[in-house]
Amino acid sequence: MANLNFREDGTFKIVQFTDLHWQNEQQEDLQTYSLMKNVLQEESPDLVIFTGDVIYSEHCTDRQESFKKAVKAAEEFNIPWAAVFGNHDTEVGTTREELIRLQQERPLSLTEMGPSLGDRAGNYVLEIHSKNNSSPAAALYLLDSGEYADQPVGGYAWVTHSQIGWYKEQSARLTKQNNDVPLPSLAFFHIPVPEYNEVWNEHTCYGQKHEGVASPKINSGLFTAFLEMKDVRGTFVGHDHINDYWGELHGIRLCYGRATGYNTYGKEGFPRGARIIQLTEGEADFQTWLRLDDGSVVVNQPEHLPEKG
Repeated sequence: MANLNFREDGTFKIVQFTDLHWQNEQQEDLQTYSLMKNVLQEESPDLVIFTGDVIYSEHCTDRQESFKKAVKAAEEFNIPWAAVFGNHDTEVGTTREELIRLQQERPLSLTEMGPSLGDRAGNYVLEIHSKNNSSPAAALYLLDSGEYADQPVGGYAWVTHSQIGWYKEQSARLTKQNNDVPLPSLAFFHIPVPEYNEVWNEHTCYGQKHEGVASPKINSGLFTAFLEMKDVRGTFVGHDHINDYWGELHGIRLCYGRATGYNTYGKEGFPRGARIIQLTEGEADFQTWLRLDDGSVVVNQPEHLPEKG
């Protein structure tokens, strides 16, 4: 398993691909592959993170083969990669455990099974080490946001209390290791928390919102835990393919990725792409921008002001 380290210039770059919805390597999948290759060639990241719905399991003839094909662009560029699950990856024909075992067989995969937390699999933390030594200088939390909530609640699942408890334990461990200073951290999961609605409605945001925020009906307190532990400075999700905005709420930047996959719904005039994230060692904040399928870079997304109530 590859070690993650800040570069000599103190930076660490992540490419977030989300909602590939890879199926059976048809034309749309090949377009997705071409986009990913172009992004990786232009950005040369240190890590790729797939934030769920990597495959559209219901329509795959061989789910394992589809998953391998979906991540091959990162492997061809010899870039370490990690993934979390969305609500479509294991709906039909495979399980989370099977897909994690597959990932762990790939030499560049950093995906972990993680602890047993109810029906959730693939909750883990990746440490980014200092350029000067082996001490962790930043952390990335990857969480399984589940699929669908049971009736009578319905709608989408939420990050559970056992997962939040696990995150808080890891955060406390890393804070203690770091001389009781919270370690600069980011969190990656598929389904947005309800606070994504709040930040759009009540705060200045940057980017576009072309559909509703499909968050769970229940707020399980994940954002509150991030606030209390004082380490997570940004969250990155997918799920809603034609939203790509970000905004800051109580010092945490809530960011959507830019949907990458062609084998799923989109919107005319809203090209597929990827979100790029760059950390700098010793700094809690981060930079982020988009790279679109035509090769263009969007650093300054359009400003959205909250509606005056």
